[in-house]
Amino acid sequence: MVIQVPVRFVLIFSHYMILGISQAQLQVGFYGNACPDAESIITSVVRDASLSNSNTAAVLLRLHFHDCFVQGCDGSILIDQSGAERHAFGHQGVGGFEVIEKAKARLEGVCPGVVSCADIVALAARDAIVLANGPGYQVPTGRRDGLVSNVSMADNMPDVKDSIQQLKAKFFDKGLSEKDLVVLNAAHTIGTTACFFMTQRLYNFFPGGGSDPAINPNFLPELKSQCPQNGDINVRIPIDRGSGQKFDNQILQNIRNGFAVLASDARLYEDEGTKSVVDSYFGVLAPIFGPVFETDFVNSMVRMGQIGVITGFEGEIRRVCTAFN
Repeated sequence: MVIQVPVRFVLIFSHYMILGISQAQLQVGFYGNACPDAESIITSVVRDASLSNSNTAAVLLRLHFHDCFVQGCDGSILIDQSGAERHAFGHQGVGGFEVIEKAKARLEGVCPGVVSCADIVALAARDAIVLANGPGYQVPTGRRDGLVSNVSMADNMPDVKDSIQQLKAKFFDKGLSEKDLVVLNAAHTIGTTACFFMTQRLYNFFPGGGSDPAINPNFLPELKSQCPQNGDINVRIPIDRGSGQKFDNQILQNIRNGFAVLASDARLYEDEGTKSVVDSYFGVLAPIFGPVFETDFVNSMVRMGQIGVITGFEGEIRRVCTAFN
């Protein structure tokens, strides 16, 4: 089964897809001979999951990000054992494991020992974006699954409380640019967050206490009503005010206007470099001469998907994604 991709997005990234492939030894269509139906099987599983849970797209996109940002895109976040990475504090709220495992089981029934869990995560994120009305693109594959998963390795994940300097440093450390930082954070265009992550920003912001002054005064009462002080910290609210179910650049407009929900998103407008990236999508001439958000997002996703990959004879191809062979 194949997702119908809007024509304007088909192969939006075709002329960029060679970027870094030779270095990472990844290639588009890696499973073309060994498991020709691999991508369509993953697409089918992701689509079915999305039909039963509208938050699936955001969950799978976040899973890919969290996997790549610890020790590379190697599926280490999927291991489910004592002391494994997935149990780290920085991975709170990360989900989608059952979708990846279902896709893996389907693939093992057709092409045993061929498709890596790391590739399933990357391909599932792509399919999830398309299902949220985002751009379709080709994913270079050939990742192998890692042999290490340790909770301590997730200590340096980007955090909602990070300053813009900390966020930039964490992205630079992975070989990603200021534009990548802005565009990948814009993945918050879909999905929700828990009030747990809002408490400090609304009621005990540092420095000075009180609420984060970056929050638009017209937006503050709305946020406080959704996440009242001493209320249920597990209540979930859309991260992208006004467009939480659709992939678009509305979240960047929200950031410009003080309507960012997460503190880390708001920080993007405090730094001249990241601020200029945000503004570049909204200038008077942007629709004609400016950058295309969807193209930049795809570019950044493919680049992120190559962080620390292992290929060739390194690592392994797991039989199940939750355990080493």
